[in-house]
Amino acid sequence: MRFGCVLGLIALFLLGCRGNREQKEAIPSTVTQTWIPRYAKGFYVEQTQSGVDYLYIKSPWPGSTKTFRYALVPGAELKEYQRDLHAVDGVIGIPAKRVILTSTTHVPALETLNVHETLVGFPGLQYISSEGTRKRMASGEVQELGANENLNTEMVVALDPDLVVGFGVSGAPSAYKTLEASGIPVVYNGDWMEENPLGKAEWIVFFGLMFGKQEAAIKAFEDVEKAYLEARSLAAGAANTPTVLSGSLYRDIWYLPGGKSWAAQFIADANAEYLWRDTDETGSLSLSLESVLEQGAEADFWIAPSQFKRYVDMEEAEVHYRQFRAFRERNIYTYALSQGPGDGLWYYELGPSRPDLVLKDLIYWFHPGLLKNYEPFFFKPLQ
Repeated sequence: MRFGCVLGLIALFLLGCRGNREQKEAIPSTVTQTWIPRYAKGFYVEQTQSGVDYLYIKSPWPGSTKTFRYALVPGAELKEYQRDLHAVDGVIGIPAKRVILTSTTHVPALETLNVHETLVGFPGLQYISSEGTRKRMASGEVQELGANENLNTEMVVALDPDLVVGFGVSGAPSAYKTLEASGIPVVYNGDWMEENPLGKAEWIVFFGLMFGKQEAAIKAFEDVEKAYLEARSLAAGAANTPTVLSGSLYRDIWYLPGGKSWAAQFIADANAEYLWRDTDETGSLSLSLESVLEQGAEADFWIAPSQFKRYVDMEEAEVHYRQFRAFRERNIYTYALSQGPGDGLWYYELGPSRPDLVLKDLIYWFHPGLLKNYEPFFFKPLQ
């Protein structure tokens, strides 16, 4: 139903209606279909008969109990909708034309969907490795915006984006609240909270929704899913199951993946035995050197030893590393050698969206000869 604004008490009653501008009474709310991801647990979509989608983001950071709800409105008339009638956390015009991202893990999705030209700003440009986006950075089409926790809100407002794709570590950064107060919607991306490698990758559909490319995003994910499952099936037939150690010391604390984490799942799917697989943590464990030595001294392989690239650097940092068999037999593999053109690492940027490549890397090293004619992309032997 449409109605015009009039003077007096009626104008006061119709909040947000200005001049002679018409405004829709409500964002359509009759749900005709619900799309639920196969693996991702952090989002889902409700579709209405009018073409408006409702995007739900669940627990985008640890301890969050709120489910965020966004209305994705097709066309250029989103300002005709009253934002408060259906208790949404943001109204976003689809397809988005100008976006700001806050994590390098978001960049590959834009390039896969061929919408990287929509990116106009990012905090920490030096960490982006993707070629197409770096070309736009070089030409000044993507602006530097500071850091996620201290986003330059004045520059963001000046760029006039359709939305900001943000994330929170322990809550909503104060800069996001400032942007929302300025009328810029901030959509929380919780891909980093997913524990399943395919769950992280499925967040490409989140981006597909923003650009009116949901079907293309689903197809891109299904290609990754197919490659991942084929690799996992191949690894399951390997003759042996090697033992695996991970992480390294930092200020006398050894940080390594918890048994229910994304990283631990990769090891299991590569048909290897992660020595801390029985722990319940979904993030990282914090252990002593003595504890790790007791359990992992005879591990067949050691992966992801922090940022180390060379054995000599590891030995200089901690002489006790020599007590691990994987160190002595030169069976350590790192992602730190796969660095992009800037300061970023491909593993952090591309790994979440291409778990099939991560898995194949591990299978290649854990089960020599099983993957023929494959060249590892992320994990390479420590120098």
